[in-house]
Amino acid sequence: MPLRPDDLASITATTLDDYARNADEFREGTRDHDVSQNIAALLRHIPGEAPFVILDFGCGPGRDLATFARLGHRAIGLDGTARFVAMARADSGCEVWQQNFLALDLPAEHFDGIFANASLFHVPRQELPRVLAELRDALKPGGVLFSSNPRGQNDEGWSGNRYGAWHDYESWKALLEAAGFEALEHYYRPVGLPREQQPWLASLWRKPR
Repeated sequence: MPLRPDDLASITATTLDDYARNADEFREGTRDHDVSQNIAALLRHIPGEAPFVILDFGCGPGRDLATFARLGHRAIGLDGTARFVAMARADSGCEVWQQNFLALDLPAEHFDGIFANASLFHVPRQELPRVLAELRDALKPGGVLFSSNPRGQNDEGWSGNRYGAWHDYESWKALLEAAGFEALEHYYRPVGLPREQQPWLASLWRKPR
């Protein structure tokens, strides 16, 4: 059955509250995660000359936001958790917007790239067509969306107090193409392990010029 507006509001509030209550532990637990492969993949596919305008969608405490800034790009963060927004601003020195993923307010054709690392899987599947269209519209023509999601069998529901959706590549590809994106590449992480030990699906998508 479709999720009703009050269901969606509850999903968002409960998920954000769990992140807020565990913000310090989350920052410490993810501080040393190496996502340089993902950052390099996004930057490699963006056309034109750097520096680029990058939206770190679901920036959390700001680890990757700070990396983009150190590389010389104009990085802007976005997260729904007020505690993460404060952390990201303090740690990166970047502009950070507090926005609910299901109620985005993004400028049109503003970003060269959008980096959605471990964030879009929190969007319920029924809302993804709209959210992906909003991200597409926020990209400049030729701009690139990176996403990394925990892969699965196209199911969704609660994992503890956080709501998520788990996609396989074919299902994810269909959603992105329906939203107007062109596929660039995809791979599984962590690199170098057998597929059953690679829980993350990373993929890159271009907005047509």
